[in-house]
Amino acid sequence: MTNPEHTGEGAAVSGRDAITGAAGVVSEEQRARRGEREGGQRSGRRGGRRRGEPTRVPDADFRSYHGRPVLNQIVWEARDIGGYLFLGGLAGASSVLAAGAEVTGRPGLARPLKYTALAAISGSTAALIHDLGRPERFLNMLRVFKPTSPMSVGSWLLMGYGPLAGAAAVTAATGWFPRTGTAATIGAGALGPLVATYTAPLICDTAVPSWHEGYREMPFVFASSAAAAAGGVGLLASPTAQSGPARRVAVGGALTEVAVSSFMEHRMGLVGEPYGQGRAGALTRAAKALTLGGAAGAVLGRRSRALSALSGAALVAGSALTRLGVFQAGVQSAADPKYTVVPQRQRLEERQHSEERA
Repeated sequence: MTNPEHTGEGAAVSGRDAITGAAGVVSEEQRARRGEREGGQRSGRRGGRRRGEPTRVPDADFRSYHGRPVLNQIVWEARDIGGYLFLGGLAGASSVLAAGAEVTGRPGLARPLKYTALAAISGSTAALIHDLGRPERFLNMLRVFKPTSPMSVGSWLLMGYGPLAGAAAVTAATGWFPRTGTAATIGAGALGPLVATYTAPLICDTAVPSWHEGYREMPFVFASSAAAAAGGVGLLASPTAQSGPARRVAVGGALTEVAVSSFMEHRMGLVGEPYGQGRAGALTRAAKALTLGGAAGAVLGRRSRALSALSGAALVAGSALTRLGVFQAGVQSAADPKYTVVPQRQRLEERQHSEERA
């Protein structure tokens, strides 16, 4: 992420009432009002306007100077950042489920989840570094710790979580130092929820409308999506006799993901439109279909190894498409000035009305 705390690619905003694209929109509003006053004055001088005739000009359209979008466009690659979002969530949730399997005596479930956590966090970090362009840029983020920056917190989380996930996987594969392996598994499980969800505030703390306005629900969408994916891996890779916890996590995560994401899209109103339109809409619909299908297969396949594996694969694919859909919705909302201008005007009008009543 080429510095996710700048402008359109990921403009950091302060406060939950932050106004996206404020400068461009306010000037547009001012230009409209100035044109209204000047138009009235010119009409009055010409004597062509009747007394009391409204001087309101048509609402300004949703273009900025030279036809450029209000926000700088997102330059992140979907492959890199979509993979970063998905694999980080899968890693964190897999460690949580692996820790639970470890302490309840289900090695057949814990072992593949430990391997998955290590592979996923390695892939997530590699995708982030590839997007940054140079590895030293990732190391530069570790020079300071800034609690108010999701990117800074996330970088330190990766540095703490990665070695624990690695130790848990290596000790499980070799059988060496079992006590150390158990401690590492539990440690990775403790950090897992943060690893799975910190990317939600990371993208919501931007000026991108379809990300920023989802700040209330996005962490729950990411957490439940990660849980569904980790449960899917458990169904894919563990014996049926030990897959009970994975099955319950998969079904619960899948149903929660679909319910919360649907609620989020509805609550966001206008800026939720991109989740149902274009490429983002296609990805979102496919994600929900795969997620619900995987949940149904998990319920029906309790005694079928083949059906359990098939439903697990559907859940993993659905989780990946959910993250890609979220990413693409942000791209589409940043490209269309409507999603920046209209909410901005609504907030300005609401403030004016509240000041007049006061």
